Amino acid sequence: MADVTPIKTPAEQALSAAFAAARAKLPGEGALAALREDAIRAFEARGLPHRRVEEWKYTDLRALLREANPLAPAPDAAAKARGKEAGEVLAGVETRKLVFVDGAFVPELSDLTAEPGLTVGSLADALAKGDALLTQHLGKTYPTDDVAVALNTAFMGDGAVIRIAAGAEIKRPIHLVFAAGSDTPSAAFVRSLIVVEKGAKVVIIEDHDSANTQVNAALELIVGDEAQVDYLKLTQARAVHVASLLAKVGARALFRGFAFTADSSVVRNQSFVHFAGENSHAAIRGVSLLAGKEHVDTTLMIRHAARGCESRELFKTVLDDESHGVFQGKIVVEPHAQKTDARMMTRALLLSDTAEADNKPELEIFADDVACGHGATAGALDLGLKFYLMSRGISEKEAEALLIQAFIGEAVEEVAQEGLRDALMAAAVKWLEARR
Repeated sequence: MADVTPIKTPAEQALSAAFAAARAKLPGEGALAALREDAIRAFEARGLPHRRVEEWKYTDLRALLREANPLAPAPDAAAKARGKEAGEVLAGVETRKLVFVDGAFVPELSDLTAEPGLTVGSLADALAKGDALLTQHLGKTYPTDDVAVALNTAFMGDGAVIRIAAGAEIKRPIHLVFAAGSDTPSAAFVRSLIVVEKGAKVVIIEDHDSANTQVNAALELIVGDEAQVDYLKLTQARAVHVASLLAKVGARALFRGFAFTADSSVVRNQSFVHFAGENSHAAIRGVSLLAGKEHVDTTLMIRHAARGCESRELFKTVLDDESHGVFQGKIVVEPHAQKTDARMMTRALLLSDTAEADNKPELEIFADDVACGHGATAGALDLGLKFYLMSRGISEKEAEALLIQAFIGEAVEEVAQEGLRDALMAAAVKWLEARR
């Protein structure tokens, strides 16, 4: 039988050609360069993920990514000026900003003042120096065969490298702002590594305001024993945006995550969380606000590999017009992860007859002394409540807005920091006002 030659799409061909052209210029040697080579071979063997790959059934990246934009050039003065304005959702919140424009770190726009226990740098510098932190952790936080992660590993150019020393408590949230500065369509591959050592505390915000730049982002997060990490992901993107969170949680640690997505064209936020130590807690929540023909995919993989851990997931999606929301969540409990307590819930609120919500929560349990559950709902606004509000003199749109705020409020209220919580609700109100 003759060998079958897979047909490559224009985007797949362009990505392979772009890597061949950029290979010699990408930072990193030795084991780090080998990591890239392994990753590009994995991508070229499998191509972009498509609907016949179960994990990507509802987000056919091969069909959605018709063209792969060229890699973004180094930002010039005009691009940096645009980047300076990004991150406005949290304009009223005091944070330590680290700014990246078109995927490149911009020190002059970033707050690099010293703080005890905090070390901040750029991935490009760390790769060029062969930093020991990278060789120890990069690509090892949560081993996965996901093609989007492989593509990011092959092209990773810049990003943040942050280390929080044992016992340190970082006062201000660290705000990683990823902005688009280029006028022309381009692509950026950003990779960040954050190591939070034993007993340290920090708030991390990953904020993407990427306009028409195609983005493939990945963040590796190591939560040390007895550490506490609050992680917030904000996404506004008018081009294809794929982001991966790869997290490993140590013993007796606390990890809280929240994702807020609005005004975005095609987004896939995927999280891979691994409980590696006993008696830890993770809570991952999120809100997506969709309109027009927007498509947002939230995919979670929670792996319980240690005894006595607890996980909670709650996601709320509001869909208007012809938008499409996807939630895929899987909890895996390994045989030795006894006394696991895991709960997952996703709810979709449909504001039109043409919007679509696909919810797929799953459990995969190999231990016998556990408490696990999941649920999913999809429905319209409660007409009885809406009528009650309107009968009190409230307009129809205002009544809908109040009910939508109450719907998403259950998830937003779980954000521990008051300032961030208020900023998120203000962004949601702004989205609702634009809908009227």
